[in-house]
Amino acid sequence: MNRQITVALAGNPNIGKTTLFNALTGLRYTVGNWAGVTVEKKEASFTYKGTAINLVDLPGTYSLSAFSLDESIARNYIVTENPDVILNLVDASNLERNLYLTLQLLELGKPVVMALNMMDMAAEKGLIIDIPKLSSLLGVTVVPIVASKKKGINDLLDALIKPKSADPFSAAYPLRYAYHVEYQIQQIESVLKNVSFNIPPRWLALKILEGDLEVINLIPIKLQEQLETYMLNVISEDIRQAVTDKRYEYLSHLTQKVTTFSLPYIPSATAKIDKVVTNKWLGLPLFALVMFTIFYFTFNLVGNPLARVFDLGFSYITALIKNFLVALGISSWLLALITDGILNGVFGVLTFLPNIACLFIALTFLEDTGYMARVAFIMDELMKKIGLNGKSIIPMLLGFGCNVPAIMGTRTIENEKDRFTSILINPFFSCSARLPVFTLIASAFFPGKEAIVIFTLYFLGIFIGILAAFILKKTLFKSDGMPFIMELPAYHMPSLKHIADQVWEKIQGFLIKAGTIIFTASVILWFILNYNLSGPSEMTDSLGALLGRLIAPLFAPLGFGNWQAALSLIAGIVGKEIVVSNMAIVYGLGSESSFLSFQSALSGAFTPLSAFVFLVFILLYVPCIGTLGAIKRETNSYRWVIFSALYQVAIAWAVCFIITLIGGLMI
Repeated sequence: MNRQITVALAGNPNIGKTTLFNALTGLRYTVGNWAGVTVEKKEASFTYKGTAINLVDLPGTYSLSAFSLDESIARNYIVTENPDVILNLVDASNLERNLYLTLQLLELGKPVVMALNMMDMAAEKGLIIDIPKLSSLLGVTVVPIVASKKKGINDLLDALIKPKSADPFSAAYPLRYAYHVEYQIQQIESVLKNVSFNIPPRWLALKILEGDLEVINLIPIKLQEQLETYMLNVISEDIRQAVTDKRYEYLSHLTQKVTTFSLPYIPSATAKIDKVVTNKWLGLPLFALVMFTIFYFTFNLVGNPLARVFDLGFSYITALIKNFLVALGISSWLLALITDGILNGVFGVLTFLPNIACLFIALTFLEDTGYMARVAFIMDELMKKIGLNGKSIIPMLLGFGCNVPAIMGTRTIENEKDRFTSILINPFFSCSARLPVFTLIASAFFPGKEAIVIFTLYFLGIFIGILAAFILKKTLFKSDGMPFIMELPAYHMPSLKHIADQVWEKIQGFLIKAGTIIFTASVILWFILNYNLSGPSEMTDSLGALLGRLIAPLFAPLGFGNWQAALSLIAGIVGKEIVVSNMAIVYGLGSESSFLSFQSALSGAFTPLSAFVFLVFILLYVPCIGTLGAIKRETNSYRWVIFSALYQVAIAWAVCFIITLIGGLMI
């Protein structure tokens, strides 16, 4: 029987943890949620040299002092699940900062193997690390690697499967705190000594002195009662600061002992670029220019030309399938369902797959270069003015891909009121599901100017989101802003393989959605548009038309008060891509339709002004069911789900009405 071990992968954010996880597992992983929360959990099982390894990827964390949900999950897993080995990933080019987490892991007394990543970047800086000395001083195995190039991976696996034993930090390390801190540690340890823990009493005593309530709750109630008065009298900011200062002092001396520079200090390329990119006056304009370039690439340069090729291909496939079904002699209603309903609906969405792929390629490229961390930094000043901080911009940017993981990403925000604000404004940041609708209508009414129109929509969403955050922070979620701390990773050229893996993962999700949700919605839409309570009917007398006419008057002041547009908006609550499927069906384009006929049909239903207003409404109104579900899970309240839906519809209608009035005056 193979030996089995569980390895927990722990490290700071933005130092290549996902890259290392993929390099170790070869993408053979499963994705689920951590127990009790919606935070994503990656786990993989594989065998190496007869040892079965279960690798668990922990959320990125700077320390074991849990200030956010991510940090709490990482710390609680290490403390309570007792993995056999902790694989601690450390950025070799930023050693002292990364070793703070290492020191806390060692204080916890767990077996640790250190993977010293980005050795190539350290070498470029002229930084030489004495790895044997570092290993000796820390008492752990240290393996130099370059995760992005898979260098050192086998050596790392060899180190992981080597049997290890955990030594309490007090036995392995000479680190001692100031006298008054050590005295208090000993006093608490004397209370804890009669109870058996899987956790070193010294570490527990330190966490008690730091006032860590989650760790304190791990202690039996009777002991908590014994320590309560003591903790009230002893725990103070001075104690916490003394502990932190001593750790950094120790790490500073340690780093000096194990590092030397082979080159005189020369400002790095990262420092030179950051002088421009993070400049107070140039940062935001450059960000706007970068985003516009992305949209130009996504639509004008690559996306739309490929979308037309896809459209021709899908039209040809649809025609072949229709001819085949006609030859089989199937009934006319089933033929119409398959060709006009299912194929037209699903292919209508898949036509815009190139646009979505281009957007994901561009965003993944920017994230991998390290630029997205700079966006958070340059947005911090603006975020402060609305009561948030730069960390809130990260979920906003994630929202450009999909609002569901973006809302889950708000768990990194420590302040609960800031987190709720970020959750409620996130749907204003246009997800990729809206892209097919934007592309379709922008191409029909603004040919050659698609990038400008869609760029405007995205920034309108950002503006409305920030304005909504300002109002929410002044009313429902008043609180003091939290300080913003984020480490800016060095710029580096992304791995093409990593970009391809990430983009394929997202496209795969889109294809699965097209084959399930959009397929099902297309079938349902076809039936409600071809039947009423009496049986088969003309589309204008169908259940769908009736439903559309019931709410169409609400949109008449906005310029699109027809039942087809109203029904499309209802369908869009299931998924924004379904607006395209619905339009393909309600405008009766049929199996012979093409991208051009789609545009022609829409040109007869909208004016350029009403088409733009319709796009704004799609941008701002109720998010999809998946996003509403994410809001429910993250807030644990239907009250906020209902509030989110209602206030977004109100804002969407108000903004669209204003645009209609202004547009009417200008025309």
